[in-house]
Amino acid sequence: MSTPEAPKPEPEGGDAPPRTVSRRTLYVVAGIAIVAVIALIAVLVTRPSSPTTPTTQAPEPGAPATTTETPSAGTETSAATLLGWGDPARVDEFDGPKPAGWNIYNGEGHDGNGRRTPDAISVEDGILTITGDSRGNTGGMALYPGQQYGRWEGRVKLPDSDPTYHALLLLWPDAEDWPEGGEVDFMEATSGGRQDVNFFLHYGEDNDQDKGEVAVDATQWHNWAVEWTPDHIIGYLDGQEWYRNENTDHLPPRPMHLTIQLDWFPEDGDPANVRESEMQVDWIKEYPLR
Repeated sequence: MSTPEAPKPEPEGGDAPPRTVSRRTLYVVAGIAIVAVIALIAVLVTRPSSPTTPTTQAPEPGAPATTTETPSAGTETSAATLLGWGDPARVDEFDGPKPAGWNIYNGEGHDGNGRRTPDAISVEDGILTITGDSRGNTGGMALYPGQQYGRWEGRVKLPDSDPTYHALLLLWPDAEDWPEGGEVDFMEATSGGRQDVNFFLHYGEDNDQDKGEVAVDATQWHNWAVEWTPDHIIGYLDGQEWYRNENTDHLPPRPMHLTIQLDWFPEDGDPANVRESEMQVDWIKEYPLR
């Protein structure tokens, strides 16, 4: 700390004259004050009143985030909505010119019958269509990777078809070790009129099967779902359970992935007189097991 300066002695010959402030000093002080006031005003004028406000107000804690996305068709009768499955991990609304992120088959057809070709798959107005022609050329596609347990749902329409064409939503083993790895056909339409649908649960090295069947007009749009847990497999139609298997020896042993297939079974009709057939899919959703 600085030591204060000692006072100077008074001049001799009487009282010291009063000290006066020079005019120059006053000008300097006044100038400094004016500059300070101007600087303060500039700061107040240019200072923003608050940070930039986002165009969308953040939701309050605990409130759901607002979204402008249009709900998928048929959401009100989906198993996910009715059973509270939460948000899907993967969704395909088929809005692009071609399915994205899928492995589209290109090779011989089911059991060596006909051929699976990418040319059989098209997307228009948000609808995926797989078409099978009179020669057994058809299509299929797989969504990799799969998961060990979970839930899957799809909205499907099956126009009246040739009986040689089976329309399927199914789970297939990631390890490609069928039949030991299992197979879960949670929607398989085998009749040409599409008035009933089957559930086939394949298991074991001998390809044993457990079957369910439900009467439904599958020529209309319906939601088909499956839930796979360590304890059971359940099939749902428009959010309502219609198939259940709780035998853990029948459940798949490893991760499975979703596939969409229109398979050709020439033995189910007249292979020399096959009518062009198709299946349509509006959306597919995959959910983790929470």
